[in-house]
Amino acid sequence: MAADAPAIPKFEAPFTYGAQIEARATHPDVAGRTFLKHDERSWTYRQYRDESVRLSHFLLSRLLPIDDQRPGHVAMLMENHLELLALVGACGYGGLTLFGVNTGLRGEVLAGVLNQSKARLLVVDERLLPQVQAIHGQLEHIGPDGIWVVPTEGGSFDAPALGPAVDAAVGTDGSALAPPDVAVTPESNLMVIYTSGTTGLPKGINNNHFKLLAIGMAVSGNLGLGPDAVGYACMPLFHSNALFLGVQPAFHVGGAMSLRERFSASRFVPDVLQYGVTYWNYVGEPVHYVLGAIEKAHGGDEERILAEVANHPDNHLRWAVGNGASPPDIDKFIRWLGLEDMFELYGSTEAAISTFRKLGDPRGSVGEITDDAVRILNERGQECAPAELDADGKITNYAEAVGEICRVAADTSLFQGYFENEDANESKYREGVYHSGDLGHILHRDGKRYLFFDGRTDDWIRKDGENFSAESVRRCVLEHPQVDQAVAFGVPAEVADEQVMAALQPHPGVALDALGLWMINRQS
Repeated sequence: MAADAPAIPKFEAPFTYGAQIEARATHPDVAGRTFLKHDERSWTYRQYRDESVRLSHFLLSRLLPIDDQRPGHVAMLMENHLELLALVGACGYGGLTLFGVNTGLRGEVLAGVLNQSKARLLVVDERLLPQVQAIHGQLEHIGPDGIWVVPTEGGSFDAPALGPAVDAAVGTDGSALAPPDVAVTPESNLMVIYTSGTTGLPKGINNNHFKLLAIGMAVSGNLGLGPDAVGYACMPLFHSNALFLGVQPAFHVGGAMSLRERFSASRFVPDVLQYGVTYWNYVGEPVHYVLGAIEKAHGGDEERILAEVANHPDNHLRWAVGNGASPPDIDKFIRWLGLEDMFELYGSTEAAISTFRKLGDPRGSVGEITDDAVRILNERGQECAPAELDADGKITNYAEAVGEICRVAADTSLFQGYFENEDANESKYREGVYHSGDLGHILHRDGKRYLFFDGRTDDWIRKDGENFSAESVRRCVLEHPQVDQAVAFGVPAEVADEQVMAALQPHPGVALDALGLWMINRQS
C-alpha cells in the first residue's frame, strides 16, 4: 500500500463471517462505502449486511429443524451476481454450509454432486434453470419446494423466485432484523468448493470461516491493498480463485468488488475502465484471451495499445494475481495494461501449500517457500536436490531436481479435508505427507527457496529412461514470440519409452520450418 493511501480500518470482531460483516456494516467509515458493483446495481457494506441477514433468516425458516439427518446444507448453481455473495453471507450468519456447484455440470454428474452434498435447498440462476429441470427427478434431497430461482434473464419460469419469497417471509427491510441467534465458530464449515473432477464426481473441499477470512487477510497484505482497492471478479465465484484472491482481499480491507457474470475477454478492458479496477484475480488461459482481445481491438498496434489501454486516464489497474499464465504472457500483460506487477502464485483450493511471487523473485517462479515443511519428493519419497542452472538458465540436473510438491508435517495447514470422502483424504495425506499431485523444483538463491511449477504428476513423459513434465516442453514452445498456443504430450514409441510431441498454433505467417529449427536450437 502506498504511503499516502488511506489507512485500513480496524475491525474488532470474532473471526466468523457474520461477525466480520457486522463489523464493517457498523463501522462509521465503511458502512456506507460501496462493496459490490455489477452493471447498474451496487450494494454498500450496510446493504450487503441487510441482504445477507434477510436471506439467512429465510434459509433457516426453510431448513429448520437441522440435525444429522437434516443438515443445514444449501447448494447454489449461479453465475456471478450480487445474490451469490449474499448467499455466502447468509450461510455465514446462519451457521449453514454453502455448496458452490460448477455451472458447467450437466446430467448425472450434476445430480450426483447435488445428491452427495445432501443440500435440501438449491438456489439457481435463471439462465441455468433448464440444467436443473432436466435432472429434477434424480434429486434425492431437494424436493419441488426446495428450488428457488434468481431472475437474471428477464424471462418467465415455472419455479418460485427467490427475491419475492424472501420479501414475503421476512420483510423487505433488512436493517430492522437482528442477525440469527445461531452459534457459529471460526471452525464451522462455511463453504464446500469443488475440484474440477477430471475422473468421477468432483471432490468437495471443506472451507471454514477462519480459512476464507485468513486467506483474505494474507492476500491483501501481500498485495498491499488498502480501502481504496477495487477488485474485478469475472472468474466464477463458485470457485476458490475468485473468492480467495478476489472477494476476500477486498472484503478484508473494506474495499470494493466489481462483478461480471461470466468471463468475457472483450469486456475486460471496458469493465476495468468503468469500475476503476485496481487489481484482478486470474487463472490460466484468460490472461492470454484478454491479450488476444486487446490485440484484435487495436489491430496489433502496440503504440495504440499503450496509449489507449496502458495510459488511459481511467485505467487504475495496478496488480494481477493468480496462476497458470505463461512468462511471455505475463510480460506482455504487465506492459499492455500498465501494471506495477503481476503476482503469479502457487496454491489450490485445499490451501495446504501456498507461495506468492513478489517483485524481484526469479522469472518463472511462483514465489518464495516460507513454510519449512514444503519439500520436493521423488517417486521413492526422498527429497529432491535443488535445481542447478547453466549460464542460460536451463536446469542441468532435471531428473534429480523435479518431483512432487509435498508438505511433510503432522498437520495439513489450511486443508480441512474433502467433504465426506475419506478415500480422497487418505490419498491426499498419508504417512505424514501431504501430496499435492503437482510437479515442481526448488531454486536456492540468496538464502531463499523459490518454487517453480512443472505440471501435474500425471503429465510425466518418459524419455531415455528419465521422467520430465509435459508442462516444461509446452513452456519451452511458448517462449517463441510467434507461438500463440501449445500443448505437449508423450506418445508410445516402437523401441522404448515415449516420443515427445508438441501441437502448436502459431501466429499467422509463421513458417513451421523456422519454428522447428528454433526448437532444435533450444534443445541443444
